[in-house]
Amino acid sequence: MTKGRRARRGAAWTTALTALAVAVASGCARDTVQAGSGQDGGVVHVACGATEEWCAATTERFAETTGVQADFVRLSSGEALARIQAGKGNAEFDVWYGGPADGYAAAGDQGLLEPYVSENAAAIPAKYKDVSGLWTGVYVGALGFCSNKELLREKGLDAPRSWADLLDPKLKKDIGIAHPSTSGTAYTALWTQVRLAGGDEPKALDYMRDLHPNVLQYTKSGAAPAQMTARGEVAIGVIFSHDCIATQEAGFPDLEVTFPSEGTGYETGGVALVEGAKNPDSAKKFVDWALTPEAQEIGPSVKAYQFPTNPDAKVSDKVVDLASIKVVDYDAAEAGARKSALTKWFDEEVAQAPKS
Repeated sequence: MTKGRRARRGAAWTTALTALAVAVASGCARDTVQAGSGQDGGVVHVACGATEEWCAATTERFAETTGVQADFVRLSSGEALARIQAGKGNAEFDVWYGGPADGYAAAGDQGLLEPYVSENAAAIPAKYKDVSGLWTGVYVGALGFCSNKELLREKGLDAPRSWADLLDPKLKKDIGIAHPSTSGTAYTALWTQVRLAGGDEPKALDYMRDLHPNVLQYTKSGAAPAQMTARGEVAIGVIFSHDCIATQEAGFPDLEVTFPSEGTGYETGGVALVEGAKNPDSAKKFVDWALTPEAQEIGPSVKAYQFPTNPDAKVSDKVVDLASIKVVDYDAAEAGARKSALTKWFDEEVAQAPKS
């Protein structure tokens, strides 16, 4: 396929993808009550790491159900952590909702989260929550490969079914993946390599170096490679599988989801109270509600097909069966503790390296 054909097709597909594109909100949450006042303004300000549509549907349903006002700013995992760090001592947000738990673990290590064990957390399996209540899981999503079958056919390749398949020279600059310092999705991919290497971080970085020539660019958002793959900008995106399924449903049936045979990582999307929240009572109500079946069944209504952590929540038939794929032993606390050092190492030794 010529570059000209790909560019023309990319322009046509961009129009079709407009409705799917995730808008990154740029404002900041409103201040309602001064920190330390001991009051609650009957509103909750949410740093939201789910999709824009899911964030909107969740905060709207919460307000309808509880009578507590809610607003949100959509942020990737790295952005949310940075904003919460910047607000230490004068919290901008009351709650952090959505995004991989290793980011929450990193925030907890820095004293940025307030432990809270909701009564509703009793229903959530132990592997999906922090024992001290720093965070509680609300959904689970598996990392996978999202392939444009047409582009792969032109290269004489099948959809990848191993991490090794991504290193094929035929895929030079034809893979999309986010940067692990801004994206929880990409950090999940990086930590997965650490687990596959038996904890050997230098070996994991070696794999990322080998992958580097095949990466077109490191995006800020973890979901962006799904759109790149659908537009034909890359042949493969390394993303959470539910993002690929949502893109298929947006009118791109030629996309295919596969999982690596060596094992893949997964995210436990969390919810947590922010330390120094200005509306702590409303924040606790939000956490309580987020753990209910009602809240966790919202995702599929906005094409978000993660697995709910509450066993009583209905599971969409479009959600991947975690028992059907091989997953690595993913310790969110350990991953969170190593996040700062690993992402710095990745940026210096991988992302900035020249491509041959």
